[in-house]
Amino acid sequence: MNEQYPSIKLFGLSFNLTNDIGVLVSAVLVFLLVFWLSRNLKMRPGGKQNVLEWIMDFTNGIVKGTMPGSERYTFNLFAFTLFLFIFISNQIGLFIEVDIGKDTWFRSATASPVITMTLAMMVLVLSHYFGVVFKGFKGYLKGYASPVAILLPINLLEEFTNFITLSMRLYGNIFAGEVLVLLIRQFAFSGGAVSFVSGFLLEVLWQGFSVFIGSIQAYVFVTLGMVYTSHKIVSE
Repeated sequence: MNEQYPSIKLFGLSFNLTNDIGVLVSAVLVFLLVFWLSRNLKMRPGGKQNVLEWIMDFTNGIVKGTMPGSERYTFNLFAFTLFLFIFISNQIGLFIEVDIGKDTWFRSATASPVITMTLAMMVLVLSHYFGVVFKGFKGYLKGYASPVAILLPINLLEEFTNFITLSMRLYGNIFAGEVLVLLIRQFAFSGGAVSFVSGFLLEVLWQGFSVFIGSIQAYVFVTLGMVYTSHKIVSE
């Protein structure tokens, strides 16, 4: 995979344009999809509205499974938006990658560890914030010594391991999927008709499998994010 990415500097900070464009495109696609599905809502849904309600029911079910109490209503919209963003980000790089010269200008945003770590950090920071909101600062701190005070070092270490596993699992799966797609394409154009046909069939099969993996990874990320959040806000 091409490891050179265009960047610009603003106010002394360097911005990776590949990541920025990928995130922007994914966000715009999420907005357009939800905007299209939510037009002309009716009491008796049909067609597009059914799809939208199915997605919302699906993500609401994830939240309800980790937070059975009334706390879950705070996170329904967050889980819905997060799932759609990650799902779309996981898929678009499988079908579109823009290389100009030696620079990669577009790929899946979630194929970058910076983006997946940012998403993981966002989820975990929100979990700490709402832990204070729902339990109070004293109750929030008490959770680190639960169920017994001797577990304090392990609970602190768990915060770091949660961040690493949440971010690296998503990154590793999406990055590896895109690398294999590129390898298959190189194989397809490496020889004659036999390699082209074989490569074409392999890519179709792998992309179908990668769509499934990308969907599963979006589900896993949101589920784990809600589990980590529930540990902070739900009283044992």
